[in-house]
Amino acid sequence: MFSKACEYGIKAAIFIALKSYQGERVSLKDIAAKINSPEAFTAKILQKLAKNNIVNSVKGAAGGFEIEKHKIASIQLAEIVDAIDGDSIYIGCGLGLNKCSEDHPCPVHHKFAAVREELKKMLESTNLEELALGIKSGASYLRT
Repeated sequence: MFSKACEYGIKAAIFIALKSYQGERVSLKDIAAKINSPEAFTAKILQKLAKNNIVNSVKGAAGGFEIEKHKIASIQLAEIVDAIDGDSIYIGCGLGLNKCSEDHPCPVHHKFAAVREELKKMLESTNLEELALGIKSGASYLRT
């Protein structure tokens, strides 16, 4: 459902949030290793997250990536998805067809509209703190 870049972006944001709660910045190398993504690809993803004010990039010897602790709870999963994939998840055809529309729907167009609406609600009602604390507590897992 999400692009590979978006999946990595979500994992990276969660990892950075967890480290930020501990007062630590995380290097590109550590993030790429944790989310099992090539460093160059991870750098592009992190650049998009930084441009959209989801993560902070700090240069220098003590630099790395971080998220201000007070911001973690206010970052919605929808913001991360939008920063990486834009709105394609809300407007694309469920079957991946190029010419699917209200006027010329694919066989699952109307059913997928309901799925898309539920997905939007979930993304807008799930925040980064919820994801990070779920992993920290062991209630959920971040496996790569």
